[in-house]
Amino acid sequence: MNRLPDDGPLRVLVARAVFADIIDPLRAVAEVETTPDDAISPPKVLRQRLADKHGAFITGSERIDAALLDACPDLRVISTMTVGVDHIDLAACAERGIIVTHSPDVLTETTADFGFALLLAAARQIGDAERYLRAGKWSKWSVDLFAGADVHGSTLGIVGMGRIGQAIARRAALGFGMRVLYHNRSRLPQQIEAECRAAYRDLPGLLRESDHVLLALPYSPQAHHLIGAQQIALMRPGATLVNIARGGVVDEAALAAALHSGHLGAAGLDVFEGEPQVNPALLA
Repeated sequence: MNRLPDDGPLRVLVARAVFADIIDPLRAVAEVETTPDDAISPPKVLRQRLADKHGAFITGSERIDAALLDACPDLRVISTMTVGVDHIDLAACAERGIIVTHSPDVLTETTADFGFALLLAAARQIGDAERYLRAGKWSKWSVDLFAGADVHGSTLGIVGMGRIGQAIARRAALGFGMRVLYHNRSRLPQQIEAECRAAYRDLPGLLRESDHVLLALPYSPQAHHLIGAQQIALMRPGATLVNIARGGVVDEAALAAALHSGHLGAAGLDVFEGEPQVNPALLA
């Protein structure tokens, strides 16, 4: 394993603009290079900035791969403020004795709140209605104007039943009287299923039975485009799809086609495959 330097100060890069209460403790123990303009460093620039650093504090916008690590031989520690670590080549770090840390648990309830907010906003067409109002188009009430789909008492299918998925299930079952289904790489213990009031289904079964489908699974090569044209075709006409996982989990071209055709009623997306660019077909 790489050792910390015996002489000279520790040097740390903070790759994005963050709060002072993160920077100040670091300055007490190391020389810190910050990013006050919050610019995202392209790969070449990131390698240059990290070339002489012992530590890196990054976000999901910085990709750490073997080529970067080879160019930064002094790196000992990489800390990401994200829960997910799919932007870091963990095997390459392990080979070089580089410690990687992340931030599990701290955003479970916050992310569950946001996921449920997206579900409500998409299903009830809140965003559409607001844009309609701000554009000056609203002139009268109509029985079918932005009626949307009911959430209470409907069926929610959750794909990915980790901490966040379970927190969403509790909100759905206890707060909105929803029937909750879930799909996971492995089935949960019966006690947790009972606490979440959730029933296990295989993925096709979940898609067929759910009025709303919410994705909360970690990204992996196996999960790439897990939801594509074939899976969307299984979903109920008018169903809602919410993605708070990673953009690459959904085939965006297939999703856009399903929205355009009306097969899906709405989509609530927190993530996109080509971030920060958004597929124009989705914007349309």
